[in-house]
Amino acid sequence: MQKRVENNYKGELTKLSVVIKIADSNVKEIYEYSDSGMKCFYNPKSTEITILPDFDNNPYSNEELWEEVIEEINSNFDKYIEFERMPSNEYFRMMEGFIEIIENPEVQKRLIYALCQPRPFHNFRYEIECSGDFRQKWFDFKEVKY
Repeated sequence: MQKRVENNYKGELTKLSVVIKIADSNVKEIYEYSDSGMKCFYNPKSTEITILPDFDNNPYSNEELWEEVIEEINSNFDKYIEFERMPSNEYFRMMEGFIEIIENPEVQKRLIYALCQPRPFHNFRYEIECSGDFRQKWFDFKEVKY
């Protein structure tokens, strides 16, 4: 788990490792928001989760609608722990791990092919959406691994 801390002297961001205990229900909520493209901020004292769209990766999000939340987080940043999305290289390895456990050679072949093409994340998602029961297996796998 990472917490972002701003160094006021140079304006540089550094990362510190932080170990905290979070209820399973909060972990699931953080996973679901993060997986849907939201930034999650956790307040360990109140155990509340605050969310924001990831404006960097979603240019269509309207920051004006989130001004109050942005101000709250910015003015109390030391009270929050920001959860970062899984890096794309780890997400890619997770997709590969899922392919390894599939027992259907045809589906396995289509997913391997999807990862070997340009836009592997898009192609993998498309193949999963078209794979019937494997779609739910992917969601279950991803939730556990995430």
